[in-house]
Order: sequence, then structure tokens, then C-alpha cells
Amino acid sequence: MEAVTRRAFAWLLCLLASFATQAAMPGKDVTVAGKPDRDVPGWTVHTVLPEGWTQDCCLYAKAIGVNEVLYRGEWTGEPERVMVLNVWPSRLSSLEAEVQDDRHHYLDRDPGGKAGTFALDNPALACRGVLYEGTDRKDDVVVFCDPGLASGIRFSWSMTLAHDDGDRAALLALFRRVAEQSRYAVDHPGHDGTAKP
Repeated sequence: MEAVTRRAFAWLLCLLASFATQAAMPGKDVTVAGKPDRDVPGWTVHTVLPEGWTQDCCLYAKAIGVNEVLYRGEWTGEPERVMVLNVWPSRLSSLEAEVQDDRHHYLDRDPGGKAGTFALDNPALACRGVLYEGTDRKDDVVVFCDPGLASGIRFSWSMTLAHDDGDRAALLALFRRVAEQSRYAVDHPGHDGTAKP
């Protein structure tokens, strides 16, 4: 009887923890998938959609050549305040090499710009964040993630903000949450490669 009571108590604790986690992370799940391509297996990237935001994989995202966009309000076609997911076959030797390559290209385009660290903690993936400050008074935050050698891919989340955006701190916090909640999985055969709400 004591063992049954302990199991019931443990089950109750797990249930309460699950409710607490869901309450702490409002918003629905976003799943973006890609089909197998030569040495790259099919993949899915999951994250959480901030409350009040819209996801798009197949209209606006496709038109600008990325895998997913998350935005609040109406789609304007402007890059500001839009979270962008980009997935590509990994070619560089490491995550650090991806970060350094991006930093090099950014500073080549804007020699007066600055590149700093954007801190985040994704317990499921190796991720590195960079915060660029441009001389055009636009800031770009980019988080690169590496799902591992067997995945054959790397991906990034990015967002552009005006340097003096009044909601800057709140937007960066939402962006950090999307990047920190990102998860990778090998896709199951037969998936159609589209995003799911």
C-alpha cells in the first residue's frame, strides 16, 4: 500500500510540475519541418509562439526565402520586429565558425558597426547569440544553433530592431525565449515538410 501511495504522490508531483511549466510558458507550439535532402535527414524545429504573434512558413516566409517568420500585428514586409528562422545544410566546421563568419560579413558591410554577445541558455541545443549595432541605428540580434553533426543542418533565429525602439527590452526577452525554447528532432518519414500550429 505504501508503494502505491508513493507512486500516486510522485504522479501528482509530475502533473503539478507539468501545469506549472505550461503556465510559465504561455503560447502555442510552432513546428517547422524540412524534407530529407541527400545526406541531410528530414528535420523538425520546434519552439513556442509568443502570445499574440502569428507564424508563417508558406506565404511570407517563402517569399523572402526563409523557413519561418513570427510577427505581431499585420505583415508589413518590413524586417523590423520580425523573428526569422533560417535553416541550412552545415558546411562550416563548427558553431563558432558560423558565428565568426557571420560577424566577419556583418562588419565588412558596416565597418563602423559593433558586434556584442547576446546571452541565452538553451539546455537542449548548442546555441550562440550575437547582438549587432549598426551605424544605421538598426540592431540585429542573431542566435545560431547546432543540432549536432548527424543532423546535417544548422539554424538561426534573427530579428532586426530600431536602436531606440521603445519596446526593445520586451522584444529581446520574447526573442530570447523563442531561441531558448527551440528544439530539434529528426523528422518521421511521410511528413509533408510544412509548419504546424
